[in-house]
Amino acid sequence: MSGCRLMRAITVSEFGAASVLTLSSGVTVPQPGHAQVLIRVHACGVNPVETYIRSGTYARRPALPYTPGSDVAGVVDAVGEGVTALKTGDRVFTTATESGGYAEFAVAAEDCVHKLPAALDFLQGASVGIPYFTAYRALVHKARAKAGETVLVHGASGGVGVAACQLSRALGLRVFGTAGTPEGMKLVLDSGAHRAFNHREDGYTDKIMEATEGRGVDVIVEMLSNVNLSRDLQMLTYGGRVTVVGSRGPVEINPRDTMAKESCIMGVALFLATPEEKKECAALLYAGMEAGWLRPVVGSQYPLHEAAQSHHDIIESPGAAGKIVLTM
Repeated sequence: MSGCRLMRAITVSEFGAASVLTLSSGVTVPQPGHAQVLIRVHACGVNPVETYIRSGTYARRPALPYTPGSDVAGVVDAVGEGVTALKTGDRVFTTATESGGYAEFAVAAEDCVHKLPAALDFLQGASVGIPYFTAYRALVHKARAKAGETVLVHGASGGVGVAACQLSRALGLRVFGTAGTPEGMKLVLDSGAHRAFNHREDGYTDKIMEATEGRGVDVIVEMLSNVNLSRDLQMLTYGGRVTVVGSRGPVEINPRDTMAKESCIMGVALFLATPEEKKECAALLYAGMEAGWLRPVVGSQYPLHEAAQSHHDIIESPGAAGKIVLTM
């Protein structure tokens, strides 16, 4: 069916710097197996975790060679045996792929493929998967945030941060967000935060505490734990929770900071979500797309052959502003 077709794809043959991302033009288009879907990819989101995996420093190391990418958006090209919920021609987005999303075609398991409402374009569709599912897992499944609580999204202008702001607002939380640039702070407010703070300013944590009248925040969604975790613990109220979404190295904390408030630090790993948790999250996010509060913000766009530059920029750029996306 599709075995004779060729495509362009990014391949990684060794772990290392961004330069190991290589564009190959003669890659065979994969075929969908049982309960799998072949998607013609229009766009693929770039996530920080993909840079960790590529470097070889992450807990999961795929077999080499491999093609990165989980968050594709496109059109169903073919379906494998046993697929019932999707058909050729459907507009879809994914939360994971089998063959890798940095490619013109990608195979994904049916349960990781979701219909993309007409209100969202493919660039926005490629910005939904990992960011919004991670935000939901952090806020609902891990922190068990409740309406009326205060959440601090620490690093709120990137893909997961924007998602966490929109989702927190929809869940009835009081939302604070931080960013490192004026542009980022405006984006945080536009994404539903009640207050935005510049995390590059001295004393910004004091301003956050003042905004809570000294009480502290109930939940923190933390994107850069190796820098912020110690001060996070000091900003929590009694029974507060920090969800660790991102970290780029070790950090030193004082465990007494957790004892004083009986606070909790918990990791977030989307790949550990159960099928039931994924279905629950997908249902709520689809409702958000229909209602209009789920509005992915697309940041920098790169053609497929500039994947290496996208990996450099997602880590090294001075301030995030929306989701980085590869276009085909």
